[in-house]
Amino acid sequence: MIGRLDLDARRQSVAARGWWRSHKWWLLRRSSQIAAMAVFMLGPWAGIWLVRGNFASSDILGVLPLSDPYILLQSLAAGHGLAVTALIGAALIVALYLIVGGRAYCSWVCPVNVVTDSAHWLREKTGLTRDRKLDRRTRLVILAATLMAAVLTGRIAWELVNPVSMMQRGLITGVGLGWGLVLAVFLLDLFVARRAWCSHLCPVGAFYGQIGRFSLTRVAATRRAACTDCAACFNICPEPHVIVPALKGEGSPVIRSGDCLNCGACIDSCPVDVFRMTHHFAGVDETATAPAKPPRERRVRVTPGTAPAADPVP
Repeated sequence: MIGRLDLDARRQSVAARGWWRSHKWWLLRRSSQIAAMAVFMLGPWAGIWLVRGNFASSDILGVLPLSDPYILLQSLAAGHGLAVTALIGAALIVALYLIVGGRAYCSWVCPVNVVTDSAHWLREKTGLTRDRKLDRRTRLVILAATLMAAVLTGRIAWELVNPVSMMQRGLITGVGLGWGLVLAVFLLDLFVARRAWCSHLCPVGAFYGQIGRFSLTRVAATRRAACTDCAACFNICPEPHVIVPALKGEGSPVIRSGDCLNCGACIDSCPVDVFRMTHHFAGVDETATAPAKPPRERRVRVTPGTAPAADPVP
């Protein structure tokens, strides 16, 4: 969903480029998230088993195995034996995210992202300003804690509280304690801190952020010379700190931070097309220039005994 700040960020873009170009990546992401969940739910709901399993471990048409490498890492920490299919499935997922971007899972697949975006929309819509400062490095601490919990318990402890798994189980059964955890994530983002779960606490995002540092597909400020400093990209980005080095730096225009979700929000919101989805080795567009500023209004100042002088209006 789109909140007040998001709407403010998109307004100039809509005026300059039209509604579709200002919402394209948002619509594509939502379609991808809905499709990903729908494929998993077709089996339990309609008996059409295109995919069996869940986001942690599944197979497509009984042929192609897929395994979450984060779950695999916890299995290793817990001392579990690993099947060849699990290793193949994890390798396929890592290879995929090295191409499309590590945290693309968070913005293009994860269903909890829809929950947290909804909380963000309501937060902006109602003007809630309470925002406890959370350190985004906390998610790295939680990531380490989940691995330590696996070592100490001999179990994949994270799956007991994983909101994604809880949400999927709730959709299948219709009831369950899992919905309470999903509600807790929603309320956390609504009342405690902006983007609290995805940007500061979620260990899954922390894990894929490490892979994302090396991914091929990147967002880049290739036309940064055209930037008008409207701040639309900063207002709409879930991780605004990743933009500065690419937009205002002297080096590569590519957003290389593993925190970037490759969500395309900055592309949607920019009225002068500074950003584009490209690759890790993209360079600056040397033909880009900032739009000409309108001439400043001038007024005439008359001092007794002198000729009129024209001064710019401050």
